[in-house]
Amino acid sequence: MHEKVPGLIDPPEGYGDWLTELKGRIHTAQQRAALAVNTELLKLYWQIGRDILDRQAEQGWGAKVIDRLSRDLREAFPEMKGFSSRNLRYMRDFAKAWPNSEIWQQTAAKLPWGHNMVLVDRVRSVDERIAYARAALEHGWSRNILEIQIEARAIERRGKAVTNFERTLPAASSDLAREALKDPYKLDFLGLGEDAQERAIEQAIVDHVTEFLLELGAGFAYVGRQIHLEVGGDDFFLDLLFYHLHLRCYVAIEIKAGRFKPEHMGQLGFYMTVIDADVKHASDGPTIGLLLCKTKNEVVAEYALRDTSRPLGIAEYRLIESLPEPLQTNLPTVEQLERELQEGGVMQDGAGDD
Repeated sequence: MHEKVPGLIDPPEGYGDWLTELKGRIHTAQQRAALAVNTELLKLYWQIGRDILDRQAEQGWGAKVIDRLSRDLREAFPEMKGFSSRNLRYMRDFAKAWPNSEIWQQTAAKLPWGHNMVLVDRVRSVDERIAYARAALEHGWSRNILEIQIEARAIERRGKAVTNFERTLPAASSDLAREALKDPYKLDFLGLGEDAQERAIEQAIVDHVTEFLLELGAGFAYVGRQIHLEVGGDDFFLDLLFYHLHLRCYVAIEIKAGRFKPEHMGQLGFYMTVIDADVKHASDGPTIGLLLCKTKNEVVAEYALRDTSRPLGIAEYRLIESLPEPLQTNLPTVEQLERELQEGGVMQDGAGDD
Protein backbone atom coordinates (compact mmCIF):
# COMPACT_ATOMS: atom_id res chain seq x y z
CA MET A 1 0.00 0.00 0.00
CA HIS A 2 1.09 3.50 -0.82
CA GLU A 3 1.19 5.99 2.00
CA LYS A 4 -1.22 8.91 1.58
CA VAL A 5 0.17 12.24 0.42
CA PRO A 6 0.01 14.60 3.45
CA GLY A 7 -2.24 17.01 1.58
CA LEU A 8 -4.79 14.25 1.02
CA ILE A 9 -4.98 13.01 4.60
CA ASP A 10 -8.44 13.50 6.05
CA PRO A 11 -8.22 16.47 8.43
CA PRO A 12 -9.00 15.82 12.08
CA GLU A 13 -12.03 17.31 13.77
CA GLY A 14 -11.76 21.08 14.18
CA TYR A 15 -8.97 21.39 11.62
CA GLY A 16 -11.02 23.52 9.22
CA ASP A 17 -11.89 26.13 11.84
CA TRP A 18 -8.31 26.24 13.07
CA LEU A 19 -7.00 26.67 9.50
CA THR A 20 -9.40 29.56 8.87
CA GLU A 21 -8.30 31.23 12.11
CA LEU A 22 -4.64 30.65 11.26
CA LYS A 23 -5.04 32.21 7.80
CA GLY A 24 -6.65 35.24 9.40
CA ARG A 25 -3.77 35.62 11.86
CA ILE A 26 -1.20 35.34 9.08
CA HIS A 27 -3.07 37.93 6.99
CA THR A 28 -3.25 40.29 9.97
CA ALA A 29 0.47 39.83 10.64
CA GLN A 30 1.25 40.62 6.99
CA GLN A 31 -0.83 43.81 7.20
CA ARG A 32 0.89 44.86 10.43
CA ALA A 33 4.29 44.19 8.92
CA ALA A 34 3.45 46.24 5.83
CA LEU A 35 2.08 49.05 8.02
CA ALA A 36 5.20 48.98 10.17
CA VAL A 37 7.43 49.24 7.10
CA ASN A 38 5.32 52.12 5.76
CA THR A 39 5.41 53.92 9.11
CA GLU A 40 9.19 53.59 9.40
CA LEU A 41 9.64 54.85 5.84
CA LEU A 42 7.46 57.90 6.56
CA LYS A 43 9.39 58.58 9.77
CA LEU A 44 12.61 58.55 7.74
CA TYR A 45 11.09 60.90 5.12
CA TRP A 46 9.85 63.27 7.84
CA GLN A 47 13.28 63.33 9.52
CA ILE A 48 15.04 64.02 6.22
CA GLY A 49 12.54 66.79 5.48
CA ARG A 50 13.01 68.24 8.97
CA ASP A 51 16.80 68.23 8.52
CA ILE A 52 16.52 70.04 5.18
CA LEU A 53 14.23 72.68 6.71
CA ASP A 54 16.49 73.24 9.69
CA ARG A 55 19.66 73.56 7.63
CA GLN A 56 18.05 75.89 5.12
CA ALA A 57 16.74 78.06 7.95
CA GLU A 58 19.78 78.02 10.24
CA GLN A 59 22.66 77.79 7.80
CA GLY A 60 21.16 79.48 4.77
CA TRP A 61 21.49 76.49 2.46
CA GLY A 62 19.90 77.19 -0.91
CA ALA A 63 17.46 75.09 -2.91
CA LYS A 64 20.28 73.62 -5.00
CA VAL A 65 21.49 71.57 -2.04
CA ILE A 66 18.48 69.25 -2.60
CA ASP A 67 19.74 68.38 -6.08
CA ARG A 68 23.19 67.61 -4.63
CA LEU A 69 21.67 65.54 -1.82
CA SER A 70 19.57 63.59 -4.32
CA ARG A 71 22.64 62.65 -6.35
CA ASP A 72 24.65 61.62 -3.29
CA LEU A 73 21.88 59.54 -1.71
CA ARG A 74 21.07 57.70 -4.93
CA GLU A 75 24.74 56.96 -5.36
CA ALA A 76 25.02 55.64 -1.80
CA PHE A 77 21.76 53.64 -1.93
CA PRO A 78 21.24 52.62 -5.58
CA GLU A 79 18.76 49.89 -4.58
CA MET A 80 16.42 52.38 -2.86
CA LYS A 81 13.84 54.48 -4.66
CA GLY A 82 12.49 57.78 -3.41
CA PHE A 83 15.58 59.97 -3.35
CA SER A 84 14.84 62.03 -6.43
CA SER A 85 15.05 65.82 -6.11
CA ARG A 86 11.28 66.02 -6.48
CA ASN A 87 10.68 63.50 -3.70
CA LEU A 88 13.17 65.21 -1.38
CA ARG A 89 11.26 68.46 -1.86
CA TYR A 90 8.09 66.58 -0.90
CA MET A 91 9.87 65.35 2.24
CA ARG A 92 10.70 68.95 3.11
CA ASP A 93 7.08 70.01 2.46
CA PHE A 94 5.85 66.97 4.42
CA ALA A 95 7.85 68.01 7.49
CA LYS A 96 6.69 71.61 7.08
CA ALA A 97 3.04 70.53 6.78
CA TRP A 98 3.29 68.36 9.90
CA PRO A 99 5.49 70.31 12.38
CA ASN A 100 4.31 68.01 15.21
CA SER A 101 5.47 64.47 14.44
CA GLU A 102 3.14 62.91 17.03
CA ILE A 103 0.03 64.23 15.22
CA TRP A 104 0.82 62.84 11.78
CA GLN A 105 1.94 59.49 13.20
CA GLN A 106 -1.62 58.93 14.48
CA THR A 107 -3.18 59.34 11.03
CA ALA A 108 -0.97 60.04 8.03
CA ALA A 109 1.57 57.39 9.06
CA LYS A 110 -1.03 54.74 8.22
CA LEU A 111 -1.39 55.99 4.63
CA PRO A 112 0.99 55.32 1.72
CA TRP A 113 3.46 58.02 0.70
CA GLY A 114 1.44 58.80 -2.44
CA HIS A 115 -1.60 59.68 -0.32
CA ASN A 116 0.57 61.90 1.87
CA MET A 117 1.91 63.74 -1.17
CA VAL A 118 -1.71 64.53 -2.15
CA LEU A 119 -2.52 65.75 1.38
CA VAL A 120 0.56 68.00 1.44
CA ASP A 121 -0.14 69.34 -2.05
CA ARG A 122 -3.86 69.95 -1.76
CA VAL A 123 -4.78 70.61 1.89
CA ARG A 124 -3.41 73.61 3.78
CA SER A 125 -5.04 73.26 7.22
CA VAL A 126 -3.66 70.67 9.66
CA ASP A 127 -7.17 69.95 10.99
CA GLU A 128 -8.55 69.38 7.49
CA ARG A 129 -5.52 67.25 6.60
CA ILE A 130 -6.23 65.06 9.63
CA ALA A 131 -9.91 64.81 8.67
CA TYR A 132 -9.13 63.72 5.09
CA ALA A 133 -6.48 61.26 6.33
CA ARG A 134 -8.97 59.69 8.73
CA ALA A 135 -11.65 59.49 6.03
CA ALA A 136 -9.20 57.86 3.61
CA LEU A 137 -8.33 55.25 6.24
CA GLU A 138 -11.95 54.65 7.26
CA HIS A 139 -13.29 54.27 3.73
CA GLY A 140 -10.23 52.80 2.02
CA TRP A 141 -9.93 55.64 -0.51
CA SER A 142 -7.40 55.17 -3.26
CA ARG A 143 -5.07 58.04 -4.09
CA ASN A 144 -7.31 59.10 -7.00
CA ILE A 145 -10.47 59.01 -4.87
CA LEU A 146 -8.72 61.06 -2.19
CA GLU A 147 -7.85 63.68 -4.80
CA ILE A 148 -11.46 63.76 -6.03
CA GLN A 149 -12.82 64.16 -2.50
CA ILE A 150 -10.39 67.00 -1.73
CA GLU A 151 -11.18 68.72 -5.03
CA ALA A 152 -14.90 68.52 -4.18
CA ARG A 153 -14.21 69.79 -0.59
CA ALA A 154 -16.23 66.82 0.68
CA ILE A 155 -15.15 67.14 4.33
CA GLU A 156 -15.98 70.84 4.50
CA ARG A 157 -19.52 70.25 3.18
CA ARG A 158 -20.25 67.21 5.33
CA GLY A 159 -22.91 67.67 8.01
CA LYS A 160 -23.95 71.09 6.65
CA ALA A 161 -27.50 70.24 5.53
CA VAL A 162 -30.39 71.68 7.53
CA THR A 163 -31.91 68.71 9.42
CA ASN A 164 -34.05 67.79 12.38
CA PHE A 165 -32.11 64.59 13.15
CA GLU A 166 -31.17 65.61 16.68
CA ARG A 167 -34.87 65.64 17.59
CA THR A 168 -36.22 62.83 15.40
CA LEU A 169 -33.53 60.11 15.55
CA PRO A 170 -32.02 58.12 18.43
CA ALA A 171 -28.84 59.65 19.82
CA ALA A 172 -26.76 56.77 18.42
CA SER A 173 -27.94 57.52 14.87
CA SER A 174 -28.40 61.30 14.96
CA ASP A 175 -24.74 62.33 14.56
CA LEU A 176 -24.02 59.66 11.94
CA ALA A 177 -27.08 60.66 9.92
CA ARG A 178 -26.19 64.35 10.08
CA GLU A 179 -22.63 63.62 8.95
CA ALA A 180 -24.02 61.56 6.06
CA LEU A 181 -25.65 64.63 4.48
CA LYS A 182 -23.83 67.54 2.84
CA ASP A 183 -24.71 71.02 1.67
CA PRO A 184 -24.40 71.84 -1.11
CA TYR A 185 -24.19 68.71 -3.26
CA LYS A 186 -21.91 69.27 -6.25
CA LEU A 187 -23.47 67.64 -9.29
CA ASP A 188 -21.35 69.27 -11.99
CA PHE A 189 -20.34 65.80 -13.20
CA LEU A 190 -23.88 65.45 -14.58
CA GLY A 191 -22.99 67.88 -17.37
CA LEU A 192 -26.18 69.92 -16.90
CA GLY A 193 -26.57 73.68 -16.73
CA GLU A 194 -28.19 75.52 -13.82
CA ASP A 195 -31.52 75.71 -15.65
CA ALA A 196 -31.91 71.91 -15.87
CA GLN A 197 -35.32 70.54 -14.94
CA GLU A 198 -36.06 67.92 -12.29
CA ARG A 199 -36.50 64.96 -14.64
CA ALA A 200 -33.30 65.78 -16.53
CA ILE A 201 -31.35 65.91 -13.24
CA GLU A 202 -32.94 62.68 -12.08
CA GLN A 203 -32.10 60.84 -15.33
CA ALA A 204 -28.55 62.20 -15.36
CA ILE A 205 -28.04 60.97 -11.78
CA VAL A 206 -29.05 57.46 -12.84
CA ASP A 207 -26.73 57.69 -15.85
CA HIS A 208 -23.89 58.76 -13.54
CA VAL A 209 -24.91 56.79 -10.46
CA THR A 210 -21.32 55.78 -9.63
CA GLU A 211 -20.22 59.43 -9.43
CA PHE A 212 -23.39 60.33 -7.52
CA LEU A 213 -22.73 57.60 -4.95
CA LEU A 214 -19.22 58.98 -4.51
CA GLU A 215 -20.66 62.45 -3.95
CA LEU A 216 -23.22 61.11 -1.45
CA GLY A 217 -20.44 59.46 0.53
CA ALA A 218 -19.65 56.09 2.04
CA GLY A 219 -22.51 53.78 2.97
CA PHE A 220 -25.08 54.65 0.30
CA ALA A 221 -26.44 51.94 -2.00
CA TYR A 222 -28.66 52.74 -5.00
CA VAL A 223 -32.14 51.16 -4.94
CA GLY A 224 -34.00 52.79 -7.81
CA ARG A 225 -35.55 55.75 -9.58
CA GLN A 226 -39.23 56.69 -9.83
CA ILE A 227 -40.12 54.15 -7.16
CA HIS A 228 -43.77 53.20 -7.54
CA LEU A 229 -45.82 53.59 -4.37
CA GLU A 230 -49.50 52.60 -4.36
CA VAL A 231 -51.81 53.95 -1.69
CA GLY A 232 -55.56 53.36 -1.72
CA GLY A 233 -55.48 52.58 -5.42
CA ASP A 234 -53.64 55.79 -6.31
CA ASP A 235 -50.14 55.78 -7.81
CA PHE A 236 -47.25 57.86 -6.55
CA PHE A 237 -43.62 57.98 -7.66
CA LEU A 238 -40.58 58.82 -5.53
CA ASP A 239 -37.69 60.42 -7.43
CA LEU A 240 -34.80 58.39 -5.97
CA LEU A 241 -34.42 55.76 -3.28
CA PHE A 242 -31.17 54.69 -1.60
CA TYR A 243 -30.27 52.46 1.35
CA HIS A 244 -27.65 53.47 3.90
CA LEU A 245 -25.64 50.43 4.98
CA HIS A 246 -24.31 51.96 8.21
CA LEU A 247 -27.55 53.59 9.35
CA ARG A 248 -29.53 50.54 8.22
CA CYS A 249 -32.36 52.60 6.76
CA TYR A 250 -33.79 53.82 3.46
CA VAL A 251 -33.01 57.34 2.24
CA ALA A 252 -35.71 58.93 0.08
CA ILE A 253 -34.59 61.80 -2.16
CA GLU A 254 -36.80 64.32 -3.92
CA ILE A 255 -35.37 66.88 -6.38
CA LYS A 256 -36.79 70.37 -6.83
CA ALA A 257 -35.48 72.53 -9.67
CA GLY A 258 -36.44 75.77 -7.96
CA ARG A 259 -36.34 77.43 -4.56
CA PHE A 260 -37.30 75.44 -1.46
CA LYS A 261 -40.93 75.76 -0.38
CA PRO A 262 -42.36 74.40 2.89
CA GLU A 263 -45.03 72.42 1.02
CA HIS A 264 -42.27 70.26 -0.51
CA MET A 265 -41.82 68.64 2.91
CA GLY A 266 -45.39 67.34 2.92
CA GLN A 267 -44.89 65.41 -0.31
CA LEU A 268 -41.57 63.89 0.80
CA GLY A 269 -42.94 63.12 4.27
CA PHE A 270 -45.85 61.25 2.67
CA TYR A 271 -43.47 59.11 0.59
CA MET A 272 -41.44 58.32 3.73
CA THR A 273 -44.60 57.19 5.54
CA VAL A 274 -45.42 54.79 2.72
CA ILE A 275 -41.88 53.39 2.62
CA ASP A 276 -41.90 52.83 6.38
CA ALA A 277 -45.27 51.08 6.15
CA ASP A 278 -44.88 49.02 2.97
CA VAL A 279 -41.20 48.78 1.97
CA LYS A 280 -38.79 48.74 4.91
CA HIS A 281 -38.04 45.66 6.98
CA ALA A 282 -38.98 45.56 10.64
CA SER A 283 -35.29 45.66 11.58
CA ASP A 284 -34.61 48.77 9.47
CA GLY A 285 -34.41 52.19 11.05
CA PRO A 286 -36.89 54.96 10.18
CA THR A 287 -36.60 56.23 6.62
CA ILE A 288 -34.63 59.45 6.20
CA GLY A 289 -35.75 62.08 3.69
CA LEU A 290 -33.45 64.40 1.74
CA LEU A 291 -34.86 67.26 -0.28
CA LEU A 292 -32.44 68.59 -2.91
CA CYS A 293 -33.36 72.05 -4.12
CA LYS A 294 -31.65 74.67 -6.26
CA THR A 295 -31.73 77.30 -3.52
CA LYS A 296 -33.15 77.60 0.01
CA ASN A 297 -33.72 80.17 2.70
CA GLU A 298 -32.02 78.75 5.81
CA VAL A 299 -34.56 80.26 8.20
CA VAL A 300 -37.55 79.02 6.18
CA ALA A 301 -35.98 75.54 6.02
CA GLU A 302 -35.44 75.44 9.78
CA TYR A 303 -39.05 76.49 10.45
CA ALA A 304 -40.37 73.91 7.97
CA LEU A 305 -38.57 71.15 9.87
CA ARG A 306 -39.53 72.31 13.34
CA ASP A 307 -42.91 70.57 13.72
CA THR A 308 -42.33 67.39 11.74
CA SER A 309 -41.59 64.14 13.55
CA ARG A 310 -39.91 62.47 10.56
CA PRO A 311 -36.12 62.68 10.06
CA LEU A 312 -35.66 65.11 7.17
CA GLY A 313 -32.83 67.11 5.67
CA ILE A 314 -32.77 69.99 3.19
CA ALA A 315 -29.75 70.77 1.03
CA GLU A 316 -28.92 72.68 -2.13
CA TYR A 317 -27.31 71.25 -5.25
CA ARG A 318 -24.85 72.82 -7.67
CA LEU A 319 -24.80 72.14 -11.40
CA ILE A 320 -22.51 73.58 -14.07
CA GLU A 321 -23.05 77.32 -14.24
CA SER A 322 -24.36 78.28 -17.66
CA LEU A 323 -22.17 80.60 -19.71
CA PRO A 324 -23.65 84.07 -20.28
CA GLU A 325 -23.49 83.47 -24.03
CA PRO A 326 -22.54 80.56 -26.28
CA LEU A 327 -18.79 80.57 -26.68
CA GLN A 328 -18.88 80.83 -30.46
CA THR A 329 -20.64 84.20 -30.32
CA ASN A 330 -17.51 85.66 -28.77
CA LEU A 331 -15.24 84.34 -31.49
CA PRO A 332 -14.69 86.26 -34.76
CA THR A 333 -15.84 84.67 -37.99
CA VAL A 334 -13.43 83.80 -40.81
CA GLU A 335 -14.72 86.80 -42.75
CA GLN A 336 -14.06 89.13 -39.79
CA LEU A 337 -10.52 87.79 -39.43
CA GLU A 338 -9.79 88.27 -43.13
CA ARG A 339 -11.19 91.80 -43.04
CA GLU A 340 -9.10 92.74 -39.98
CA LEU A 341 -5.96 91.32 -41.53
CA GLN A 342 -6.57 93.05 -44.87
CA GLU A 343 -7.19 96.38 -43.19
CA GLY A 344 -3.89 95.96 -41.34
CA GLY A 345 -2.08 95.40 -44.65
CA VAL A 346 -0.87 91.89 -43.81
CA MET A 347 -2.85 90.18 -46.54
CA GLN A 348 -2.50 92.84 -49.24
CA ASP A 349 -0.95 91.72 -52.51
CA GLY A 350 2.81 92.07 -52.50
CA ALA A 351 2.90 93.12 -48.82
CA GLY A 352 5.94 90.96 -48.17
CA ASP A 353 7.92 91.83 -51.38
CA ASP A 354 10.90 94.12 -51.60
